[in-house]
Amino acid sequence: MNCPQCESHKIKVLEKRNMEVEQAIRRRRECEACGFRFTTHERVEAATLIVLKKDGKRETFSIEKLRKGIGKALEKRPITDIQMEDFLAKIERELNAGGASEITSKEIGRVVLERLRRLDDVAYLRFASVYKSFDTIDSFKKELENIT
Repeated sequence: MNCPQCESHKIKVLEKRNMEVEQAIRRRRECEACGFRFTTHERVEAATLIVLKKDGKRETFSIEKLRKGIGKALEKRPITDIQMEDFLAKIERELNAGGASEITSKEIGRVVLERLRRLDDVAYLRFASVYKSFDTIDSFKKELENIT
């Protein structure tokens, strides 16, 4: 690392803090040559996750697409934006935790359903009705019986 002021490579770390919310490390640094102080942040950059769709197509994992689908399930439910962001972050961490570069859409749906079931029963049923392709009222009733 070079000093942003004088380009010297003689840098020392004055202070280091773990930032759990962002899963980052904040370092306060000082250039030994000119005395300039600055802050750096180090974050883990997860590998790009590829989603294998039912039809065999592959696409890059999109947290925005997941947010949209889960958002529809949680519509008009007593879940705050902060809870939603935390929920999405936990799902994304779980999906990346396996270390695989590819994941099936079925596995993503399973993880979402598992977590929604603990968060909100109505949202779980809404999401399950699409994910499991309920085609009759009986299939919906059967799922409802499973959660009660």
